Formats: sequence, C-alpha cells, structure tokens
Amino acid sequence: GCGSSTADLQQHPITLTVALDTKVTHDNTTESTGWYHSTSQGWNHILIPIYTLPFKSLGSVRELIFLFKTVSLFVSLKLLYHLETNSLMMCVLQEICDNPEFIVGGASRTDICQGDLGDCWLLAAIASLTLNDKLLYRVVPHEQSFSEGYAGIFHFQFWHYGDWVDVVVDDRIPTINNQLVFTKSAERNEFWSALLEKAYAKLHGSYEALKGGNTAEGMEDFTGGVTEFYEMKEAPKELYKIMKKALERGSLMGCSIDVSQYYTIKQYNFYPQSLVPARFATRTTTGLVTGHAYSVTAVEESQHKESKVRLVRVRNPWGQVEWNGPWSDNSKEWENLSKGEKEKLQHQNAEDGEFWMSFEDFKKNYTKIEICNMTPDALEDDKLHKWTVSVNEGHWVRGCSAGGCRNYPETFWTNPQYRLRLLEEDDDPEDDEEACTFVVALMQKNRRRERKLGANLFTIGFSIYEMHGNKQHMQKEFFMSSTFKARSRAYINLREVTQRFRLSPGEYVIVPSTYEPHQEGEFILRFSRMYFSNPMSDQPAPASTGEESEEDQQFLSIFQHIAGDQMEISANDLKDVLNKVVSKYKDIHTDGFSRESCRSMIALMDMDGKGRLNLQEFRHLWNKVKQWQGIFKCYDFDHTGTISSYEMRNAINDAGFRLNNQLYDIITMRYANENMHIDFDSFVSCLVRLEGMFRAFQAFDQGGDGTIRLNVLEVS
Repeated sequence: GCGSSTADLQQHPITLTVALDTKVTHDNTTESTGWYHSTSQGWNHILIPIYTLPFKSLGSVRELIFLFKTVSLFVSLKLLYHLETNSLMMCVLQEICDNPEFIVGGASRTDICQGDLGDCWLLAAIASLTLNDKLLYRVVPHEQSFSEGYAGIFHFQFWHYGDWVDVVVDDRIPTINNQLVFTKSAERNEFWSALLEKAYAKLHGSYEALKGGNTAEGMEDFTGGVTEFYEMKEAPKELYKIMKKALERGSLMGCSIDVSQYYTIKQYNFYPQSLVPARFATRTTTGLVTGHAYSVTAVEESQHKESKVRLVRVRNPWGQVEWNGPWSDNSKEWENLSKGEKEKLQHQNAEDGEFWMSFEDFKKNYTKIEICNMTPDALEDDKLHKWTVSVNEGHWVRGCSAGGCRNYPETFWTNPQYRLRLLEEDDDPEDDEEACTFVVALMQKNRRRERKLGANLFTIGFSIYEMHGNKQHMQKEFFMSSTFKARSRAYINLREVTQRFRLSPGEYVIVPSTYEPHQEGEFILRFSRMYFSNPMSDQPAPASTGEESEEDQQFLSIFQHIAGDQMEISANDLKDVLNKVVSKYKDIHTDGFSRESCRSMIALMDMDGKGRLNLQEFRHLWNKVKQWQGIFKCYDFDHTGTISSYEMRNAINDAGFRLNNQLYDIITMRYANENMHIDFDSFVSCLVRLEGMFRAFQAFDQGGDGTIRLNVLEVS
C-alpha cells in the first residue's frame, strides 16, 4: 500500500547502506565497474555518470532492487517538501491506477500540468523539450515501461554544470487522497512527467528546492545549451525572425511576465539588479499571469484576409488559464481563416493552457523571452549548429579571489581572470566590420541545492578588458587605468548571466565576480566561438642576497652565542634566534615561529643532511628572511603588522614565485586567519614551503622544459 504519513515517518528514521561497488555483467558479457553513492538516509541518492553503466544493468542486480524497494518505504517526506499535513503519502504508481504507463501515445506538451509546487519555470522547460524528440529522449530514455524488464526504477539524464549525469528514482510519487500532488499528465495513467520532476528534484536535493526559478535553468539542464535573454522593451527589430529561426533549429524557448525591481546604472559605477519573485502568481484581465513562466511552442505567419499576420503560440504549464484577446481559442479572428491555415496552425478550441496571439500582443504583454541555443554536446549527431564551447570551472574564495565588482578597486583585481583570444573575424559577406561574435555565460553552481542551508543566489556579472601579451594575473594598477571593452548588462541574482558580444580580433581578459566582495562560491564560465588559454606557472626568480649591515652583525652574534663551539643550530635553536630578533620589530605582528616552521627552514637549507644549520647555511636563510621581511612591509598598507590575504598574490609574485589561481586559493585557506590577515611567521612559512617545492621540481627537471616525470618512489 501507500507509504506511511509524515508523522509516522518522522518516528521511524531508517539508514540503509548497501555495498554497490560490484562488477556488473552486461548483455554482451563484458564486465565493468560502476560507482554509486550507496548510503541512503531519507532520500535514497544514486547519481551516476552516464558513461559508467547501462541502465538495463541496474535492473539485473538484486541488491539494487532491494535498495529501491526497501529504502523508499522510509523516505522522509520533509526532504520531499515541507507540507504541514499528515495526509501526504508516497504511493506506488500501480496503486494509483490499475494500468500505469510511462508514456501514452507519445510524449507531448499536454502531458505537463502543474500541481501544488511552484515550479512553473521547470514545467515550461519540459513542455518546450517535447517539441524536439531527439532532445526529449536523451533526457527521458524511451525504452522504460511498467511491464517489460520492470524493476521499480526509472532513470533520467541531465546536464549538470558541464557533465551529463544519470539520476535513478523509484516508482513512488507524493500523493494526497490517492491523487498526485505535484506534476501530472492529462492522461490519468501516464507518469513520465511526474517521474521526470521527481528525478530533477532529487538532483537538487528536494521538491522544495524547485520552488521559484527561471525557465533558462531547466532548458539548459535538459540540453547543455546556452540561453540568451531578450527584454521586450529593448528587443531587437528582428526578434520575430530570431524566434522563428531558433525554433527551426531546435532551440528551446520560454517567456514570462516578471515582477521586477530595477536599480539605475549610472556612469561607470555598477549597481545591482534584483529579481523579486511574486509571492502569488496574479491573473490579469487578459487571462495572462504575472510572475509566471510560459513555453513558446510555435512561431508562424498566416494569411489573414488580405495580409499576413505574425503569430506566436504560447503554453501555460498549469494546463489551463489562457489568453483571452485576439487570436485566442474563441476569438473572431479564426472565422476569417481558411481551413488549410487552421490545420497548419493546429488550431483547437480547448482549455489546455495553449493559445495563439499576435506577435505585437506578445511583445506588449510579455516582459522577457529566453532562447536556449544548442551546443555540440547536446546531441552527438547534431550537424545543424556550429557552436564551439569551452567550459571553465572556477570559484571565488573569501580573502583571496572573491574581490567583488569594479566598485571595489582594492580587491576587484583579485577575482579569477580568464584569457580570451579572438583570432578570426565573422565570416559574413554582408558585414564589412572586422569583428568577432561570441557569447559569454557565467553560471553559479549548487545554490539551489544549498538553499536549505541558507544559500541564496549571488548577484553576479563580468567585465571584459583588452590586454596585450601579458600572461600574468593582471594587477590592480591595470584595472585602475583601464576601461572595460564590454561587460554584462547588469549584476543580477540569476543562476546564469549570459550576453552576446562583438569585438575586434585581439586578446582580452574576462573577470567574473559577485557584486559584493568576500562572497564564496563556485561557478562555471562558458565561452562560445573563442580560444581559451590558462596562465602558465613560471619558475621563481633567484633571490638577491643584499649586503651585510649592523643588523646582520648583531644577528651573527646571537647565532654564535646559541650555536656554541659546534657553530650549528637545531630547529629549537633556530626558533629561539628568529623569535628573539623578530620580537624587536614592533611593526611586524607575529605569534612567533613554530617548531614545525623552523624544521621546514632547516630542511630547505640543510645541504649536508645533518638536520642542523651551520653558519653558511644560516646566513643564506637569514638573507632570505630579510628579503621576505621587506616584501611583507611593502604590503602592510595599514601598518597593522599583517598583510591582507588579497595582497598575498602580489607578495608571492614579488618573492619570485608564479603560481596558478588554484594554488593562491589553497594558500589563502591555509595561512589566513578569520579576518583574512596573514602574519609574518605564516608568510615566511608559506614562502619556505614554496622555495622547497620549486627547488625539488628543478632538481627533477633535467631537460629544463618545465615538465617532469616521476615514479612512485620519487613521489614519496
């Protein structure tokens, strides 16, 4: 029967762990090892890279069937959705109707009817997906059924931040009084859309995580495409042509009437735009609903009387509530249309949520349209589209690479930077301008899944600057003296910010950022039609020794006193020497060098392997410490005896080391305190480790080409 009520489930928590790291025999008798996240508590979670294991193998493993049949009985409904009711139950689909079917008569846009969950944005994307069978059957593999080979499980495939993943769910759906609570089909015994919604909810952690969103999210997760936005008040003159061509080439399309609040962008300052979702979707006198997402399912021209009229077909994911103006189902305009034209437009007088309207009314009533263009990884055999896409992962780390927008010049330059080389101008015989067209898409990761932890969408954007030949991380002075060549229209709290640009051939740097500094998060940056290169790590420049001063002589005297007749010092001796000298500098903050730091220094300078430093080795170390001390003071701008973690990159560069962005982030997380400050002993400890690593690398780099090959013994 149906599962227990919410109250019962909370009283009986179950954790079931099944070892699934096993070899599975496929139909062709070859063996392959797949991996699974096999501990299930509440929502049983199985996320599989699609290249790992054929779905048909899942049904052949008894342990897997046991997992789905058993764990799902104890799914915590609080993970599914926070409903204060004891009548919400998880029911096996065979108990909702006698003859459940996965798909009845082919999947179509009428199979999607919204339930009690505010995910109209997702359902609008699903409705658009049904217009392209190839795309649909990648997301919804069609070999599944409730009869042949049925094992109580179904699987769906989604594009997830650059990778295609396979999500497996069981056959239980939330119900109240034996009726589906969320998405349902117009056919009572058809369940592919409900199961697809469940799989997508599982991908993001819960049904509740799907409340509120943007149609572009769903369209991109179904295709791996890149979405471009058009505001109707700023729409290009050729928008109708753009929409028509987009549908012809298989793009997905959505539209909405937003409830938005905008801030003015003034001069060169950046001001954020914030999308404010409506608390309740509001129906207008025209039958359209504000704060609601729709699918665009067709764009056609029709002969009406003596002239042609441009029409747009739109669908409401509710499966009802339609436009009641000109060209609506019962309008008089249809009376003057020939039978052939009506058949071409597939006109139906039905309350199914789908309707036609003129393009002019469409522009007048909707505020935004989203067009998701396909990319090469959406379909392997796709030959229609010539997009070339590069996906680059990155993250903003507080204290190191979370510098905020251009309004924060002291930290903006610390944001991740990506080189963009535009080589060939557009091959357009009708365009004499030497320019390259490309699209940049900045997407923040995992914010929807982490919403239950208080993670909301950041306000994000990016800027593009022209540069010439410099392969290093661009510094603050560059951005203070340079003006951006292009930028995102605004900083806005969407999952993704996308924009098309045309720039002259050349080299550029793209700087993605959050609006506010110090905000940690992951992102992916996608480029279409471009060449991308990462900055290379250079080897450190040799350190200068400097001349002996009165200070050096005093230090030598301390060394001789501690070293004694042997003229050698241990790690503990070195700790005493350094701490005595550094304590005299009131302008340097330090908690004292640790024994571990001093052992690292000895390991770096100990050439004879005794574990102690003689006078010559100590002098070499002292010269380095002096040099690093000078660098440290240069970046102690506020004279607190510490340096900001954001300045650590420059300080390390001045010390002669060139690192990639990931290493800078790791250094910040390792050495910065809770206030994002680094004291002197931590600074020296970091440089000692870097010196040791570069020295070891150079020892193995016999050819001097910057690459080494190590065996296991050499690594250890």
